[in-house]
Amino acid sequence: MLDNKNRYLQIAFNYDLSMTLRILSSIPSHPRIFIEAGTPFIKREGMGGIEAIRSRWSGFIVADLKTTDGAVDEVQMVRTAGASAATALGNSSKETLDLFIETCANLGIVSMIDMLSVDDPLTSLRQLNKPSDVIVLHRGRDEESTFGKVIQYKHVNRIRSKYPTLISAAGGVTVREARSAVFNGANIVVANLVEPGDPWAGISTTSDVREMVEKFLTTIA
Repeated sequence: MLDNKNRYLQIAFNYDLSMTLRILSSIPSHPRIFIEAGTPFIKREGMGGIEAIRSRWSGFIVADLKTTDGAVDEVQMVRTAGASAATALGNSSKETLDLFIETCANLGIVSMIDMLSVDDPLTSLRQLNKPSDVIVLHRGRDEESTFGKVIQYKHVNRIRSKYPTLISAAGGVTVREARSAVFNGANIVVANLVEPGDPWAGISTTSDVREMVEKFLTTIA
């Protein structure tokens, strides 16, 4: 479903449905653009929020579940709602991650393991029956303002030497960080939509979002 020769832009929506649909209308339809129903968005809006995005977006949709347990039910829910991919946390149990990957494969959606707060992604991967489709190297939102906390690109080649998986980079991604991400081998860069006053980096909701999206796409091409 995904081509490891391409570079993709994943745009994360973390606010309410009203803002999501308003901003979504300004994003151009493009095969290299993913729309993410972020974890806060899903907690606010539930499966109805994913369904609403699907009604307006015909392309790729990531449900950022960050599953830690109950993998089968959670993957089934977001697949029914219209998601193209789902995420689980890399520090979840082997049983959960194996079920998550298996269920995603059975339902025809992309499995993404988010390595937020995982010191060594290979430790998590080695225990699994098979790897996920995508590994997410993630600097958390609460970590963005901590000096020295960076996206751990050092793991890219280590993962690639063992597993045929795509790499996603997330957490405070600006255009400059997106350039660094693809230089270091990432296939997917995740940019958050942020409101004025937010302490996080990303694409401002008050900017020309379409222009910024096109700038990101040009940068990572």
